[in-house]
Amino acid sequence: MNRKIITFGTFDVFHVGHLNLLERARALGDSLVVGISTDELNLTKKDRAPVFPEQERARLVASLRCVDQVFFEESLAYKREYIERNGASVLVMGDDWKGKFDDLRDACDVVYLPRTPSISTTATIERIRG
Repeated sequence: MNRKIITFGTFDVFHVGHLNLLERARALGDSLVVGISTDELNLTKKDRAPVFPEQERARLVASLRCVDQVFFEESLAYKREYIERNGASVLVMGDDWKGKFDDLRDACDVVYLPRTPSISTTATIERIRG
């Protein structure tokens, strides 16, 4: 049986925390599908435009050995549809989202992985600006 993992993120200013999450997610199954937040969705959820456009972010994530497929996530409200459309059996999210997707447990397993300590895109951007 193919255990397909799905995760989502903006993956802007890609850093080792992103890589750690993706590698740990992939280790939970046979394939990893990644939903990349569109530029518009990022504006809505973070109130700022991403540094890098969605096409570039998707290309970077798709080039990783641990990633089998990418697609664009257009709305947080469509998580269930994305899970079903991709035949995912496990949803993996960072633990900063803990509890927010528990309602999807009837569609798949939901796993929240710990974030890499002391690393965040926002902190990285602030450090670059400083």
